[in-house]
Amino acid sequence: MDEVRDILLKVFGQTIQVTFLVFIMMITVDLINVWTRGKIGQLLKKGKQWRQYVIASFIGTIPGCFGAFTNVSLYIHEMISFGALVGAMVAVSGDAAFVMLAMFSETAILLFGMLFIIGIAVGWISDQIIKKWKIRTSENCKQELIHPSEHGFLHFFMEHIWNHIAKRHLWRTALWTFGALSFAEIGMEYWNLNQLTSEYTLTLLFLSALIGIIPDSGPHLIFVTMYAHGLIPFSVLFTSSVVQDGHGMLPMLAYSVKDSLLIKGFNIAIGLTIGLSLFLLGW
Repeated sequence: MDEVRDILLKVFGQTIQVTFLVFIMMITVDLINVWTRGKIGQLLKKGKQWRQYVIASFIGTIPGCFGAFTNVSLYIHEMISFGALVGAMVAVSGDAAFVMLAMFSETAILLFGMLFIIGIAVGWISDQIIKKWKIRTSENCKQELIHPSEHGFLHFFMEHIWNHIAKRHLWRTALWTFGALSFAEIGMEYWNLNQLTSEYTLTLLFLSALIGIIPDSGPHLIFVTMYAHGLIPFSVLFTSSVVQDGHGMLPMLAYSVKDSLLIKGFNIAIGLTIGLSLFLLGW
């Protein structure tokens, strides 16, 4: 009993550290979000189609929900193609990106770079498939998902730090981090988790893709934590990162279930194809 208590106290301390780093990074990203509103649309209007893939994928790599929500809004307003949105969702890691940066920053940056490049390629490929097979996607809509920028520190604190970060994201990230860390620490101590994960690595890879369908980055933190503890290879983390979009898919589900299912279909195919290739290469 004392051992479990010591483990939970250790995990609690680690959770506080990770949550604090996540909080700082979330504020930074929200500041960038406020500053860039309106500028992204202008860039897209001036460029050719390839620019859509690059910009959408880059926005997708930004930690948190901002990237996914922005790209969904751009798609709804016909500023990016369906393929660009698919590629962007490949690049999205949601709030789990903050935790990865806090736990293993160098590997996280490498992963984000890979997702960015793959997102560009996937965007182009997806558009070619849509055109060749004449798959219908949704029509334009007047819905606006990103509210207009307002000024003032009080507004920023109440709207962004309190209502957005604290009430909607931070507490959930803290709870999932605590749960995932507890699972890993207790599992290694009592359940021989090292042996189990090494014996069933391929099963975990497919499981990571299946869990990635859930529109929440919380479950992804289980794989993030296991990777941080050396329990799973990079290929499993990669597969999970490609398929899951955090809760960035929620506004897309509200707009078009059909398009959402198509996006998830592309993501699962890409995630498993490249993830299995990395697994066979020993990653």
